[in-house]
Amino acid sequence: MTIKKVTRQEHDCDNFVALKSYNTGEALHFLPIPKLHLLFIPPFCVLFTAPMEENSSLVAESTLTNAMEAEPQEEERDPESNPLNEPLLKRSRTLSSSPLAIVGAKVSLIESLDYEINENDLFKHDWRSRSKVQVLQYIFSKWTLACLVGLLTGIIATLINLAIENIAGYKLLKVVGYIKEERYLMGFAYFTTANFLLTFVAAVLCVCFAPTAAGPGIPEIKAYLNGIDTPNMFGATTLIVKIIGSIGAVAAGLDLGKEGPLVHIGSCIASLLGQGGPDNYRVKWTWLRYFNNDRDRRDLITCGASSGVCAAFRAPVGGVLFALEEVATWWRSALLWRTFFSTAIVVVVLRTFIEICKAGECGLFGEGGLIMFDVSGVSVSYHIMDIIPVAIIGLLGGFLGSLYNHLLHKILRVYNLINQKGKMHKLLLSLGVSLFTSICQYSLPYLGQCTPCNPSFPGSACPTNGRSGNFKQFNCPKGHYNDLATLLLATNDDAVRNIFSTNTSTEYQPLSLVIFFLLYCVLGLITFGIAVPSGLFLPIILMGSGYGRLIGLLMRPYSDLDQGLLAVLGAASLMAGSMRMTVSLCVIFLELTNNLLLLPITMIVLLIGKTVGDCFNPSIYDIILHLKGLPFLDANPETWMRNITVGELADAKPAVVTLRGLEKVSRIVEVLKNTTHNGFPVVDSDAVVPPVGMAVGATELHGLVLRAHLLQVLKKKWFLREKRRTEEWEVREKFTWVELAEREGKIEELAVKKEEMDMYVDLHPLTNTTPYTVMESMSVAKALVLFRQVGLRHLLIVPKYEAAGAPPVIGILTRQDLRPYNILSAFPHLAKIKGNEKRN
Repeated sequence: MTIKKVTRQEHDCDNFVALKSYNTGEALHFLPIPKLHLLFIPPFCVLFTAPMEENSSLVAESTLTNAMEAEPQEEERDPESNPLNEPLLKRSRTLSSSPLAIVGAKVSLIESLDYEINENDLFKHDWRSRSKVQVLQYIFSKWTLACLVGLLTGIIATLINLAIENIAGYKLLKVVGYIKEERYLMGFAYFTTANFLLTFVAAVLCVCFAPTAAGPGIPEIKAYLNGIDTPNMFGATTLIVKIIGSIGAVAAGLDLGKEGPLVHIGSCIASLLGQGGPDNYRVKWTWLRYFNNDRDRRDLITCGASSGVCAAFRAPVGGVLFALEEVATWWRSALLWRTFFSTAIVVVVLRTFIEICKAGECGLFGEGGLIMFDVSGVSVSYHIMDIIPVAIIGLLGGFLGSLYNHLLHKILRVYNLINQKGKMHKLLLSLGVSLFTSICQYSLPYLGQCTPCNPSFPGSACPTNGRSGNFKQFNCPKGHYNDLATLLLATNDDAVRNIFSTNTSTEYQPLSLVIFFLLYCVLGLITFGIAVPSGLFLPIILMGSGYGRLIGLLMRPYSDLDQGLLAVLGAASLMAGSMRMTVSLCVIFLELTNNLLLLPITMIVLLIGKTVGDCFNPSIYDIILHLKGLPFLDANPETWMRNITVGELADAKPAVVTLRGLEKVSRIVEVLKNTTHNGFPVVDSDAVVPPVGMAVGATELHGLVLRAHLLQVLKKKWFLREKRRTEEWEVREKFTWVELAEREGKIEELAVKKEEMDMYVDLHPLTNTTPYTVMESMSVAKALVLFRQVGLRHLLIVPKYEAAGAPPVIGILTRQDLRPYNILSAFPHLAKIKGNEKRN
């Protein structure tokens, strides 16, 4: 299939063109395509099929196999041995990419964020004119917002826990009552119906009102902090649906946790506070104007993410380290202090509510739902033989974690095909998973054996018939308990608390642990990806604790380590094998279990699990980022990127669109209407006296002007009848730096009169005079490191040699241009170099 398509400097598209397959005649999605410049769409490009509205399909990862088969086979040769008059790389197609990605469960157009400081004349004047009082007000406001983020996150997390524990608790009490009366079918009907309705509420809200609330939200947060704008991800509607949906989904007994959603909730709170509320009802307080930029909003969302982890696990230090290790791309010491302050506020709020709930003021919350799995009452001692079960757990965690990532990747692709069919299929998929989960949780405990209670236990501890407890009687006679019902007919938090229980070496039978482990492996795979808010932490903890406790049972003759502690180590190893985190997980588990003596063996397990997992595939969040099509830039560039320069990338793109310092209104309108670029180099070619060292007749690169600023110029009609430079006071009279921070607006919404088209605009005061530039000879690997670490949106490529009549800028690199897949698409020969490096 040969189709003409358009590329761009910045992949933010407003114009669309419909494409149709010549082979099947199947209608394809409307792809955003600018009007200027034509280029070839490779036949292996990803095109979306099925309805566009709120499509929850995952962006299919494309491979280069077809492209390489289509290329004529060429003789392998060492790239270093090429003649000097022959290019290092033979380019067969141009650099292209798609600006579409999945945000939550919705297909959205994405663009990059402006983390770079835009040093135009207005910005410089604002910083020069700020008084000490204003600077102190700015600093005080940042700490105040950090405090509010922690306070609100802690309160909402407590309310979510309270609601889940009470809804699920009263549901389970009713079911247990039916079982005691031997009305088993009635208990099953009540259990299944209640879970069905709770799942229905959560799924309907996500499918119909806020598709971005589905899933954990952590990959999108990670992408946002990497510099990718994720539309509607942090809105008020998303926040409300995330809260209600999390309560419904977790209370329904689905194999998912509230940890991921709490991270998203904390980030939503931070974003809404920073911008003064929802878009339609934004508060215009004076002090909030300081945060009307992407840089400060990024810091606030980082505080929100760390507060969410702290609220989920009551782990303040673990929350800070999670933000540092997993989600944040850019970090500094001041941000470290503010995130720590936010998590400290969260802990104070949680502790206050826990003390209130222990007094019986919160219904069933407080009888077990205290967020913490305490194993501090166990004395930990190590022997030489204990290394064997610890190493086995670490190896199994790494292998099973990578296997889980692989299988989940395949299942998400299957869900992609189902979700493409529309909203009803998304809803039916969620309800089907709920029915399957309810049937398994209710019926499988009948396979468990009735075990006599240990006489040393008090009568109130064994057996138990309440909502929580470690020895559930279920269908057993008096004085006996069902170990499988203890694990399955409980909330997820209680299940973890029960399997982590210490000094209970004979409580669980091997068959029950095998059934528990296999069931939650299946549920963990099929539950993630349905249209409800979901987290990965708790399902992975449940799976890991299952095989950890099973290994403890098998190694009991050879090791004195408590089986509850081995269950903790199993959960830690599987999380390391799947999520590939070490430091933050280690601290989170120490804060969860309240036992510092676990530190050495926890570190060993995490290191082994991560090392083994890295041998097979990326982390689960990296896989989800790739599936969603979010253009995340990794910290470490590919080694083959040193074999190509940024100048060669510029050759693979259309000619850069530039503007003059004194530009006609008609030219600006034409450029804005016919391109989707978000940045335009501003050049001056009529300088009377060139600077020292510049060739006579050479063109000056004045800087870079943003699309949003050009729209502000047209909106305020800041036009000049004669071609002249403006004075500084003229600019300040018309614009403020707060207005220039706004990004809303489209060229189609602005009206320019015909007589205004021949007027001029002085772009010099609005131009960022210090954009980041690189020489055309710089390697792509080095440019990628600079782009990511500084948080850029545009990177200008300047020529190595200046000459009269030569352009001062030969190209602009954006995030999409630095993605490995896009580069390999335009330069297939690099794939051979990549393959050789893998073989070596």
